[in-house]
Amino acid sequence: MAGIADRDIDLRASCFAQLAILTAYWGEEIPYAMLSQGFPFRGKTVPYLNRGRGIFRAGVQRGPAALSINSSFVPRVYKDASTPDGVLYAYQAGPLDNVHNRALRAAAALQVPVVYFVGTRANFYRPIFPAFLINDDPQQRRVLVTFGKTIGNPDEPDWTPIEDDIERRYVVREVRQRVHQQQFRGAVLPAYREQCAICSLKEPQLLDAAHIIGDLEDDGEPVIPNGMSLCTIHHRAYDHDLIGISPDAKVHVSRRLLEEEDGPMLELLKGFHGRSIVLPERAVQRPDPERLAVRFERFTAVTA
Repeated sequence: MAGIADRDIDLRASCFAQLAILTAYWGEEIPYAMLSQGFPFRGKTVPYLNRGRGIFRAGVQRGPAALSINSSFVPRVYKDASTPDGVLYAYQAGPLDNVHNRALRAAAALQVPVVYFVGTRANFYRPIFPAFLINDDPQQRRVLVTFGKTIGNPDEPDWTPIEDDIERRYVVREVRQRVHQQQFRGAVLPAYREQCAICSLKEPQLLDAAHIIGDLEDDGEPVIPNGMSLCTIHHRAYDHDLIGISPDAKVHVSRRLLEEEDGPMLELLKGFHGRSIVLPERAVQRPDPERLAVRFERFTAVTA
């Protein structure tokens, strides 16, 4: 059995603790500018990741296993090579036994917890930890990334993969959905120049990527033409069919709201009735008229 030194438990605990602090401050998405500063460990500064290589083992480590892995953000369709039990992660190109693949495979063999950094938008990552690498398959050149949990008391943390099939699949599904939503937001908001398509609000913390067709429905892919950048108020109103967007990109406020009188906020919302939304400059990023038509039909049915 591998010893404590082979598993680098103290280093992993320090890494996870510092990431918990960064997550508490920044939320689930941490700027790479912060991650690039590394974390303190026994008088040294240790990097969190090597985003160019994907598989990272720190120079201060005594054991052979990777500390972290990462997947970069690419603004396109987000279809991870996933299974109900986790995400399939490919070996690095090149020899099977190169230094990076050895670190990846050692993490699977030793069953040590790693950080899985997922790119959610340009220069932002979501750290998921503890993650575990299982089902090492050298023929297919990949491992399966699954997730774990902390056990023991806070002063002496230990980690274990989630063994219950139902619990593991629930956690995997939840993580995948949240990552995809963050990646979807990271692609949609820049297409709309970081502003609400209806009111042009430019405060990033108040902007969402709204699906035209829901991600659980047919044609509900997390792609830019199936999304719009909306502020939280207009997103909520859109999701509840209080406003609709017609295929010609016009805003329609529901009849019920138009007939109500309930103060300046409602009057402001009603003021966008009949206006055109702000569209992306690139035609390929604009809302798909067919999806808008399907969604608008639902709006008109509800508000009729």
